Amino acid sequence: MDKVHERTGLLEEHHFPGRLINTRLYGDLSPREKLIGQQHCHSSASEALRGKQEKRRARVQLYVASSVCLLFIVGEVVGGYLSQSLAILTDAAHLLTDFASMLLSLFSLWMSSRPATKTMNFGWHRAEILGALLSVLSIWVVTGVLVYLAVQRMMSQDFHINGEVMLLTSGCAVAVNIVMGATLHQSSHHHGHSHASGSLPHSHKPQQNASVRAAFIHVIGDLLQSFGVLVASYAIYFKPEFKLIDPICTFLFSFLVLGTTLTILRDVLTVLMEGTPRGLDFMQVKETLMSIKGVRSLHSLHIWALSVNQPVLSVHIAVKDGVDGQAMLKEASGILQDKFDFHTITIQIEDYSEDMQSCQQCQDPQD
Repeated sequence: MDKVHERTGLLEEHHFPGRLINTRLYGDLSPREKLIGQQHCHSSASEALRGKQEKRRARVQLYVASSVCLLFIVGEVVGGYLSQSLAILTDAAHLLTDFASMLLSLFSLWMSSRPATKTMNFGWHRAEILGALLSVLSIWVVTGVLVYLAVQRMMSQDFHINGEVMLLTSGCAVAVNIVMGATLHQSSHHHGHSHASGSLPHSHKPQQNASVRAAFIHVIGDLLQSFGVLVASYAIYFKPEFKLIDPICTFLFSFLVLGTTLTILRDVLTVLMEGTPRGLDFMQVKETLMSIKGVRSLHSLHIWALSVNQPVLSVHIAVKDGVDGQAMLKEASGILQDKFDFHTITIQIEDYSEDMQSCQQCQDPQD
């Protein structure tokens, strides 16, 4: 029997983008295995560089967008005050929330770039998720206040609106939101390449930064509201008696903005609850591993994420008699990284035994 296969509990842990490789294999490595490890290290260095570039690009996007946002907040507050339009002030408040969320996102990006410590051994990646969560909660609070003010204005109807100033301000708001949306838009790109001879073709999947995505959705929601305010300002400009359109727009578009945050909240809660990340299918991952020659069964398959774009996997693989454990580790981790682009992969190789079929802890989780 193979020397490696005689020892059960063979474990290998790979950290891909933004992490050092930590490979632990019981037993000495052959020269061929050391060469494979060197190639693996080279690939991970490339992934780490790509992760740093992605965060640097996210910071630049947020710096530019937050600067534009702050400048126009001042303009909208002045325009809303002069026109006495609650809808304009509502848009300014949403822009202020967007600005705060961008600053929070910049802070969370800085925190997530900090190295891991002995007490925070996963690093600070979840800071980005917490930043996105606080951003969502902040816009809910502000929106609730604005809806309350809109209802009060609809009930009293004791207000006057300067349609000309409102029209000019809302037109500028639409233009500014388009500029910010273009700045924060994350275009998807896809390319593939192969490394050393005999290696699997590796494809880089497009990554989207969670903080930039949250800010982008905020801006899209504000753009929709600004467009609605622009339409309302046209009506009020030509028909001043239609002034009730102003609080009605505030009411309707506030709920529209709330709806845009639901997808972010879903992804954030999935990460915090350590659920399977969006875009990954548990059974597809399992079937991929079971299709590897020599695999008899697997258990303790766990898929979760450190942040939205950093999925993690751990699994125990039970192999048939005579299977080279080292080769199985390399093949399984390579296939998983190539097909699913996991951030971290931990695999334990075990000898197959019949009692695994009846063991409750070795069964798949419920649907």
